[in-house]
Amino acid sequence: MVGSEAALEIGILHRHGRSIRQIAREMGISRNTVRRYLRDEVATRYKPRPSRPGKLDPFGAYVIERQRAAAPERIPGSVLLMELRERGYCGGYTMLKILVASLRPKAAADPVIRFETDPGEQMQVDWAVIRRGGNRLSVFVATLGWSRATYVEFVTDERVETLIEAHENAFFAFGGVPREVLYDNMRTVVLERHGYGRGRHRFHPGFLDFARHCGFRPRLCAPYRAQTKGKLERFIRYLGHSFYVPLASRLVQEGLVVDRETANLAARRWLREVANARVHGTTGEIPAERLGEEGLQPIPMPYAGRSVRSIQQKPVPVPIVGLQHPLSLYDAFAGGV
Repeated sequence: MVGSEAALEIGILHRHGRSIRQIAREMGISRNTVRRYLRDEVATRYKPRPSRPGKLDPFGAYVIERQRAAAPERIPGSVLLMELRERGYCGGYTMLKILVASLRPKAAADPVIRFETDPGEQMQVDWAVIRRGGNRLSVFVATLGWSRATYVEFVTDERVETLIEAHENAFFAFGGVPREVLYDNMRTVVLERHGYGRGRHRFHPGFLDFARHCGFRPRLCAPYRAQTKGKLERFIRYLGHSFYVPLASRLVQEGLVVDRETANLAARRWLREVANARVHGTTGEIPAERLGEEGLQPIPMPYAGRSVRSIQQKPVPVPIVGLQHPLSLYDAFAGGV
């Protein structure tokens, strides 16, 4: 069998009066081959070999089902690659990216404006609401501006007591306290912008007392200024796509809902093995390694300020509630820790 170009040349030579013998001699093929291509037009068409099954083919249905479970969100190809590796996939990442892109086109990325700070200078903090209503779930996110090391904690309310406790846990995880912490418009942080004049904000008294105790300066980012809080906003998007959506969709497939305990257990492992262990796209370094050079202030004694409502009120015993999910599920997310 000859290719489509050679078959076309046979037809052209024949139309120009060449004999079968002349065509066979000029093209270096047998006269029977020339006769066959002149007699049967179908034979002149190039017939490619049937393609062999690709390495990704056996996993295609799994990828489609994972994206369907995550809809309307999407799971990045990098996350799916790790899941497929655990299931025996030995192919490349490019084929997987093409499949993921075909399932849902990627939206255009927003322009990024860089705003850098010195080591130990700043930490950015914000809430992200995961779920509202009676089964509320929010996440506290704190990112150090220089190292990009991040702490994540899922909670069921956004009260000032919860905010203070999450700060203390973040400082413990980072091994120190930054000189300033940047916030948006949290009502548990600031009661009124410019309440005492231009640039003099009226902060929540309980939280301000906590800030004095720890030795950091609360600072408010300028409204609608993405460059002042971009590090945190980008990480929250990364947290959603690379951690929460894959986690929630996996539980949905098992008929379960993400609770605080499961989310925090899985988040600790994800921070340790993925988020703080990856090479950061902006710094080109690993946040966990860069954290050692932050030069943070020492961690103070645990806060016991009397301005916090939970300290002023008589403690109410909390009933012991059984785990929502099987123990095996918690063990899997803990990663042996």
